Amino acid sequence: MKNNPYLDELESKSIYIIREAYWEYKEKLAILWSMGKDSTVLAHLARKAFFGHLSLPVIHIDTGFKFKQIYEFRRKYAKIWDLDLRIARNAIALKRKISPVKDGRFACCSQLKTEALKQIIRKYRLRALLVAIRRDEHAIRAKERYFSARDKSFKWDYQNQPMELWAEHYKTNNQAGAHLRIHPLLHWREIDVWEYIKQEGLPVVDLYLSRHKKRYRSIGCQCCCQPIVSEANTINKIIKEIRDTNIAERSGRSQDKEREYMMQKLRSLGYM
Repeated sequence: MKNNPYLDELESKSIYIIREAYWEYKEKLAILWSMGKDSTVLAHLARKAFFGHLSLPVIHIDTGFKFKQIYEFRRKYAKIWDLDLRIARNAIALKRKISPVKDGRFACCSQLKTEALKQIIRKYRLRALLVAIRRDEHAIRAKERYFSARDKSFKWDYQNQPMELWAEHYKTNNQAGAHLRIHPLLHWREIDVWEYIKQEGLPVVDLYLSRHKKRYRSIGCQCCCQPIVSEANTINKIIKEIRDTNIAERSGRSQDKEREYMMQKLRSLGYM
């Protein structure tokens, strides 16, 4: 079966961005892999960009609250794809047993995700990260650029976003301790991701597939995700369901975190 020219165009643009990022940062570049559908597509694109072998470090931010299926998927495909997998954990926060119930979701995300990422960036002296966010996921993510700078405190100046002039981003990122978030999937839509998964025959965590008439449309920490009512137990059925629905993709995520102000506050402080 011939490839979809539209998907091929999306793929080409993403691979171009990945190669540009590598040309600029080389050993100071890493890719974030959550085992979600988007980051798995990003990992696949990065492997394609480097002719089947992903030489970049792959970082998984492990909060300790992930679904067991995510850990199983990570173990299996890190081995199959021969990934240089590095696990980011905030050991102090885990020892204190920080949780969304006890400490609130804002503090939980900040400590178990953002702080863990800060630590691993410092450890490996990274200057840039490939991240699989898309504009259509959330109004705040729509404000991002392909090359989006974070300062040495991890803060994102979402109120002063430059035009997509990459030289300016590189200049900003020369500040000591700053890093760049690079978003090769920014121009993709949810439906594009699923159609690409189908075209490329990519694996996904089985939480996305309906079981007992429920499935997860967006996955992350188990305590922050709720399944949706669905009978979509195949990729084809998921594609059809997305085409027919008006419900937001992240509607199953905890609402206090997904409210626009809260998400904006989290992202301005370094959240993915």
